[in-house]
Amino acid sequence: MSIEVLVPNLPESVSDATLINWHKQAGDFVNKNENLVDLETDKVVLEVTAPESGILGQILKESGAIVTSGELLAIVEVGNIKQVVSNESESISINSTNNDEDMPLSPSVRRLINENALDPSQISGTGKSGRLTKADVLEHINKSTSPLVVVATTTQKVIAETEKTVSVPKPAVETPLDSPGTVAGLRPEQRVAMTRLRAKVAERLLQAQQNAAMLTTFNEVNMQNVIDLRNQYKTRFEQKHAVKLGFMSFFVKASIEALKHFPAINASIDGSDIIYHGYYDLGIAVSTPRGLIVPVLHDADQLDFAGIEKSIASFGEKARAGTLSYDDLKGGTFTITNGGVFGSMLSTPILNPPQCAILGMHAIKERPVVENGQIVIRPIMYLALSYDHRLVDGREAVQFLVTIKECLEAPAHLLLNI
Repeated sequence: MSIEVLVPNLPESVSDATLINWHKQAGDFVNKNENLVDLETDKVVLEVTAPESGILGQILKESGAIVTSGELLAIVEVGNIKQVVSNESESISINSTNNDEDMPLSPSVRRLINENALDPSQISGTGKSGRLTKADVLEHINKSTSPLVVVATTTQKVIAETEKTVSVPKPAVETPLDSPGTVAGLRPEQRVAMTRLRAKVAERLLQAQQNAAMLTTFNEVNMQNVIDLRNQYKTRFEQKHAVKLGFMSFFVKASIEALKHFPAINASIDGSDIIYHGYYDLGIAVSTPRGLIVPVLHDADQLDFAGIEKSIASFGEKARAGTLSYDDLKGGTFTITNGGVFGSMLSTPILNPPQCAILGMHAIKERPVVENGQIVIRPIMYLALSYDHRLVDGREAVQFLVTIKECLEAPAHLLLNI
């Protein structure tokens, strides 16, 4: 029996998705709910799993294809699984005794073998039933001492032809595109398409600059009391809540207190209307290999320090694994971004539409400051608030930052709710 593998229903705001890569090949056995293929939207990466255990039959959409909800991706053959697997194994065994043209090689593996004049029978396969994988071929190439070993990219073909002319010895391994060329005058370039996420980020940042009267105000905060409080209780906090006590939870709490005093900064503009939000959904900007994403702490005012830290830790794990859901990214009334983790001293963060403000945190550095007429060394952080001047006045923006500063320099404000 054949079962269709379909593109899952996409949210209303997402019209299509890009097929990134298949984790299985045609003819492979797959288990029910095993991830078959990744689809990238402008927000998250979706995993399409096998509907039933069986053999992955025909693959109808290749990597890079644009797909929409309900579109057919592949066919899974189910039924007498043992017989199907036995037949497939027998077929692979027979093929492996034939010449290289009959070997079950994927297109990328066959291309590497053909372009480097390799004998597949001389390469040990680590894939299913001894099948050669791309990693097997690349490892064989790297171990080879032949001067003709070249990984087939356009730039490296140019290097190979040039080296034949000038008689430059060929390196035994692949030359990365970003490393200096081995031939004088070579200026490598690589053109790649933007990912869906990167393209969406670019669109939204440009939209923010074009459609908002954006302005940034700055202040500085003495982090000594927060650091002392954190150092005093971080061990007990971690033992009780099984999560580390970071600085972000202090900033989330301080931001909520400031937003309560200045509701315009928690609002947004819709056409000619102002929407004042009676809840506090705080976005926490996270940098990932795919680009910048902003998961949202929904009803952050109802979370305690432990709840905030656990949510942020969960977002970080999901972001690294690429498993953030649409619900994790939906909404948001105010955003916090921390460039300090990368060493940023000062920046002007860009708004996250339709929000009208974003808080930028920066690196904590010891600086000389004046206290009670004396010069002392204190851990200082610069804060930046970018805001939409159409909705937020400069007075409100400055006082908002002052409120955050006061909450952090006297953490009792946060603990006692005063």
